[in-house]
Amino acid sequence: MDAPDAVRRPRRGDVATAPRTAAVWEVVQRVAADLGPAPLVVLDVGGGTGGLAVPLAGLGHQVTVVDPSPDALAAFERRADEAGVVTQVRAVQADAAQLAQVAAPGSVDLVCCHGVLEYVDEPAEALAGVAEVLRPGGAVSLLVAQRSAAVLARALAGRFGEAAHALDDPDGRWGVADPLPRRFDQSALLDLVGAAGLRPRQVHGVRLFSDLVPEALVDGDDARTALLDLERRAGDHPEHPALAALATQLHVVAVRDEG
Repeated sequence: MDAPDAVRRPRRGDVATAPRTAAVWEVVQRVAADLGPAPLVVLDVGGGTGGLAVPLAGLGHQVTVVDPSPDALAAFERRADEAGVVTQVRAVQADAAQLAQVAAPGSVDLVCCHGVLEYVDEPAEALAGVAEVLRPGGAVSLLVAQRSAAVLARALAGRFGEAAHALDDPDGRWGVADPLPRRFDQSALLDLVGAAGLRPRQVHGVRLFSDLVPEALVDGDDARTALLDLERRAGDHPEHPALAALATQLHVVAVRDEG
């Protein structure tokens, strides 16, 4: 007999349990709860196949995924249908520069913008667009790739020249073959956030250990739970901020001031 919904254990790949997503999901849940009761109006920019949007809809929120890929949006709609939240979601084929065509100014409670600023032509303009659609008091969850992690990863792989290149390159790239157009330093990202009229409320590192630990060492519920607890504690540890600077991603929660 299946376990009741209240006690059924999530699957390993769920956003709430996967080592690469669980810490971010916990923060997004808390931010949504702080903003008010469901349904919130949520915009998931670059939300792809709905890995974050569908769980948010499952909490009762109205979620619009904005993504340039029709295939990703089709997969998102199938996932939403399987999860029974199809009436709470909307798929819009567009990119970050077109948010004004998707949502009215000041109409959105929460914007999730994960893995987007690395690819857009103008990150400052993209963040300004995010701020424009947020209501006063609304929040943005911003997740970006961090330069320092690329430097560390290339060095550990024995690619010392590429590590040095990433250290000095204006966009944090390790070379012409680097598939990522841009990485960020915390100071530069927070400058962009402030310039967009947003106030940072929380900053923490994500995937500090989960990208370095061999998969074979995390093959079990106890090991995954211990790893996730370590990620949570190290990501914004008040006495060891240098750890967050080595994380693969930087997660910033910022708000649009009221008044």
